[in-house]
Amino acid sequence: MEIFLDSSDIKEIRQLNKSNLINGITTNPSLLASVKTDFKILLKEICKEIKGPVSAEVTASNFNDMLKEAEIFKKIAKNIVIKIPLTQDGLQACHALSKKKIKTNVTLCFSPSQALLAAKAGATYISPFVGRLDDIGENGIELISDIRKIFNNYKNLKTKILAASLRTVDHVNKVAVIGADVATIPAKIFKELYKHHLTDKGIEIFSSDWKKSGMKILP
Repeated sequence: MEIFLDSSDIKEIRQLNKSNLINGITTNPSLLASVKTDFKILLKEICKEIKGPVSAEVTASNFNDMLKEAEIFKKIAKNIVIKIPLTQDGLQACHALSKKKIKTNVTLCFSPSQALLAAKAGATYISPFVGRLDDIGENGIELISDIRKIFNNYKNLKTKILAASLRTVDHVNKVAVIGADVATIPAKIFKELYKHHLTDKGIEIFSSDWKKSGMKILP
């Protein structure tokens, strides 16, 4: 499973990318607006740092303007993926862009039927939102499972499942078990993936025993 970072903070991205474990980036209008930097400059910097896919979301609500915004995004960098909302116009735009071999990420997916339509429209990625479904008492993880089963049923569907709105390490673990192709997570969750109390305890024990021995590895 690939790991994308859900962030528009270039300093944060650069720091975490030193791990060589980040495969791509997802952004949205809210994230880009929060940085208060020219979005073109920011996206260009992100695309230089991250060689994998970088999702940039259109803000238009109608088909024609979505395509115009997509053209602007594609001129920024070759690894830009056009992120499109799961609406009728969005699916139409997805189909049009897919025919031009332009990669797309259809976002704000909350049902298996929506995911199926996005796949039929030629989406490169579909982004089901786990946490937001949990917020309203529905099972976000079950959505990922249902989409995986549907896509496995039809080998002609090549769309990748990009599990989004993941808020805990357990979310990441569960979508990996199900078989999501990608998990996109905020920096906070990425840092927590390293952590386990037994790892910390084991290091403490080994370190203590080694110091007591008086031996050294380095001169």
